[in-house]
Amino acid sequence: MIGMTQQAEPAVTTPPASGPKETDGRTAQRPLVLRLLARPEVGVFLGALAVYVFFLVEAPPVRDGSSMANILYQSSTIGIMALPVALLMIGGEFDLSAGVAVITSALTASMFSYQLTVNVWVGVIVALAVSLGIGFLNGWMVVKTGLPSFLVTLGTFLILQGVNLAVTKLVTTNVATDDISDMDGFSQAKKIFASSFEIGGVQIKITILYWLVFAALATWVLLRTRYGNWIFAVGGNKESARAVGVPVKFTKISLFMLVGFGAWFVGMHQLFTFNTVQSGEGVGQELIYISAAVIGGCLLTGGAGSAIGPVFGAFMFGMVQQGIVYAGWNPDWFKAFLGVMLLGAVLINLWVSRTATRR
Repeated sequence: MIGMTQQAEPAVTTPPASGPKETDGRTAQRPLVLRLLARPEVGVFLGALAVYVFFLVEAPPVRDGSSMANILYQSSTIGIMALPVALLMIGGEFDLSAGVAVITSALTASMFSYQLTVNVWVGVIVALAVSLGIGFLNGWMVVKTGLPSFLVTLGTFLILQGVNLAVTKLVTTNVATDDISDMDGFSQAKKIFASSFEIGGVQIKITILYWLVFAALATWVLLRTRYGNWIFAVGGNKESARAVGVPVKFTKISLFMLVGFGAWFVGMHQLFTFNTVQSGEGVGQELIYISAAVIGGCLLTGGAGSAIGPVFGAFMFGMVQQGIVYAGWNPDWFKAFLGVMLLGAVLINLWVSRTATRR
C-alpha cells in the first residue's frame, strides 16, 4: 500500500527560487543614504540649511526679501573667490595671498587710470595682467622650487601687503586711492562689475548672478572635462599623475592663475562699487576663502572636493555675517562663529567620510 501511494520524484530538480545573489563586501551595493553622505557637498548643505533656519527664527528681518538679497550679495563676494581657491585646494595647494591680491588688483586699476589720466578700461586690463602675473609667479615658484605653497604664498602675502600700503602712500600721499567715478569708461565698467537689477521689487546685485554662473562652470570643468581630471589627479598624487601623462606643472600654475583671475574680478567689483580703495584692506580674507572651501568639503590634503560645496560654505559665511547684524547681536562674535563653523565642518566631514566608507 505504501508503494502504491508514493509518487516518483522528477528526474530534473526544480531550480532554486530567484533571490538576492550572495556578494562579498567589495561588490555589495551601499544604501542610498551612505552614497549621498559620500558626496562632499551634502554635509555643508545640511549645515547651511540649519544656519538659515536658525537665523530665520532668531532674526525676523532675515525673512524680508531685501535682507535675503543682502545676505546673498555678501555670500557672493566670498563665494566668487572661494571657487578658484577650492579648485586650487583640490589640486593640492594653498594661496594665502588671495585676500590682499584682491586689493592689489583694485589699487592697480585705480591708480593706473587716475594717475595717468587714461580710460578706466586701460587700468582694468593692466590690473588683470598684474593679477594673472602674481598667480603665475606663485605657481611657478611652487613647481620649480618644490617648496610648500603655504610658504611661497605666505611670502607673497607679506610682499603684497607692504607694496599695497607703500606704493599707495607714495603715489597718492594717502592710504586710499582717489575717486575715479568721473573718469571715462567708469559707468560702463560699473555696469559690468557692480550693477544691480530688480526682481519682484528687490534689488539684486549682479555678483550673485556671476557667482552662480562661475559655480556652474567650475562644476562642469571638474566633472566633464579632461582638465578637471587633471586637477583631481595632481591633488591626489602628483607623481602618479605625472606617470600617466598629466601635465602637472601646467595644471598647478594655471590653478594659481585662476585664483589671480578671481582676485581681479572681485577687486574690480570693489573698485567700481566704492569708487576708491583702502590700501590696508584684504588682510584675513584669504582665511575666509579657504574656510569656505574647507567647510564645502575640500580636503586640506587635496584630491577631493567639489565646486558646489564652497557655494554652500560661502552662503553660511554670508548668512552668519548678516544674520548677526539682523539679530541685533554684537558683531564681534562673527569671527568666533566662523571658528566654530570651521571646526564643526571639519569634524562633520570626517564623520561623514568614515560613515560613508564603512562597510
